[in-house]
Amino acid sequence: MTTPRTTGGKVLLIFYGFFGCAGAILFFNLFLERIITFLAYILRAIHEREMKRKLGINNNHKDQRRDSGSIDEDSLNDWKPSVYWVMLILLLGAVVVACCASAMYYPVEEWTYFEAIYFCFVTFATIGFGDYVVSQKESYQYVHLYRLGNFIFIVIGCCCIYSLFNVTSIVIKQTLNWLIKKLNCECQVRRKQRGRRNAITPGHLRRVKGHAVKVEIDADSDSDQESGRRNSGEMISMRDFLQANKISLALMQKQLYETQQRSQGASTNGFQGGVGPLAILNKKLGQDDC
Repeated sequence: MTTPRTTGGKVLLIFYGFFGCAGAILFFNLFLERIITFLAYILRAIHEREMKRKLGINNNHKDQRRDSGSIDEDSLNDWKPSVYWVMLILLLGAVVVACCASAMYYPVEEWTYFEAIYFCFVTFATIGFGDYVVSQKESYQYVHLYRLGNFIFIVIGCCCIYSLFNVTSIVIKQTLNWLIKKLNCECQVRRKQRGRRNAITPGHLRRVKGHAVKVEIDADSDSDQESGRRNSGEMISMRDFLQANKISLALMQKQLYETQQRSQGASTNGFQGGVGPLAILNKKLGQDDC
């Protein structure tokens, strides 16, 4: 196990690790973007072929098939693959890489196959407990090939697990958003039920209601005067118009306020990914609601 011993070596490791980890994250993000783009292209081609096959069964003429095919191409411009299919493909890819790497580790390092699988997950996920470490024996047969295979498997495995974790985070985000919406709806229903159960109206609400009735009566009386003015041909002032329509304007203002609050709640309620890997996945994938 190689570790820095001197103060200069430790300072060098801090700077090297800072830029090295930043470069590694950049490399993983670039790999994530490329692999998601590739999977989206493959899934789009499969979806387009499936749509053409279904339209070919329904249509009997070749001209109609061509027309329908062109229409499908226009309609598929905004189509995005489901995050669940991408997650399944990345999971299968990570399992295949881990199984192949374990097939190399367990006979060379003299581990069990389960210990090799465990080492692959801990290493690919960059957890690195250190309880299982490769290349610790004094001599290996074909040591150069073994080190090369070890390097290739670790790089590919880390890229696959990193991509899988990011796609899984999208699914977790959708689940949390669904739970937040569900809890919010249940709270609103309970509030409505509590409001219906109250048989006695509180005093401040009675005062508000009495005021509203008084305003309504005043508005009716004002409207009678205004109707006489309109019949007489006089123009109504803005003040008289507002007083006559005070209740309707108050209701309209309340509706506008509630609409604004709902729109703000829809935009702020939940987890939105706009930076880093989440931005890449939001742009490339179609996030189906849970």
